[in-house]
Amino acid sequence: MAENVPETDVIVVGAGPVGLFALFELGMLKLSAAIVDALAMPGGQCAALYPEKPIYDIPGYPVIQAGTLVEQLVRQAEPFRPQYHLGRQVTGLQRQADGRWLLETSQGERLLATAVVIAAGAGAFGPNRPPLPQIERYEGREDGTGVHYLVRRREDFRGKRLVIAGGGDSALDWAHSLADLAQRIYVVHRRAQFRAAPESVARLHAMAADPAGPVELVIPYQLAGLEGEDRRLQAVIVQTLEGQARRLPADALLAFFGLSMNLGPIADWGLALEKQHIVVDPATCETSVPGIFAIGDIATYPRKLKLILSGFAEAAQAAHAIHPLCRPGEVLHWEYSTTKGVPAAAAAE
Repeated sequence: MAENVPETDVIVVGAGPVGLFALFELGMLKLSAAIVDALAMPGGQCAALYPEKPIYDIPGYPVIQAGTLVEQLVRQAEPFRPQYHLGRQVTGLQRQADGRWLLETSQGERLLATAVVIAAGAGAFGPNRPPLPQIERYEGREDGTGVHYLVRRREDFRGKRLVIAGGGDSALDWAHSLADLAQRIYVVHRRAQFRAAPESVARLHAMAADPAGPVELVIPYQLAGLEGEDRRLQAVIVQTLEGQARRLPADALLAFFGLSMNLGPIADWGLALEKQHIVVDPATCETSVPGIFAIGDIATYPRKLKLILSGFAEAAQAAHAIHPLCRPGEVLHWEYSTTKGVPAAAAAE
């Protein structure tokens, strides 16, 4: 082994909410950790795609913005001083002769650890773009106009005429959230049935039924084209399967058709996979390769629930399963955090 390679007990791949909470759980067991993420900031999709999106299923928070949740998770892990390696991709992972793992990044860094936790969410992700001619010319604007695949700041869309396309939770969530800011919102979907939570669907229909409200359901229509001048969007053309067309005056199109998922180099690590997800033992979150664990959306097992709540629980399970690997022969005395508190040694200085 080459000298001067930083060593830690655990390397966490992916700095989304679940990966960040893993830092806390590992710290509570007095295990040191480093975390690696391709994004330049912690938070994963919550930070990159929808920092102002409200989340309603975090215990103790009736509602919390995604960005605020990330800030709190980073703060929660701070006493344990995790090493952050952001803005670099994982390019390689090799088991060493002593059983530890050597991880390499796109910045030429090498990190050594006893165990690896993959918390990469959807892996390398990007939005699914609708196949519209010249859509690129309307992308990338920062004034709340043009074509967008995420909402970073609600305020950008104040007073705008919006077309929201999609039938899932993201489309409906943003229709609800932007209704008090936008001048007009057209929700376009190819069929009357939505793939969102029933309460969210009922709320959308109630908003659309209000003749004085800003929301109109444009169903069953699909995106067919864009109109504009000088890269400024003026209208979105939609069309039924029978060819009936409508022109919707619009300043912005928000297209929510999900994310494309790519495991990247993780797919070459010899892990058992199922439909682009990593198969794990639900009792420990260990993968088919000993010493490598997976938690959060990227992990799968029978009856898996893709919730942040599930990912948080998996982070705790993985940390406890990793402890005997890093501290063989050391008895782990179970204590609740209310009696144990944050270890004084970690919080010192």
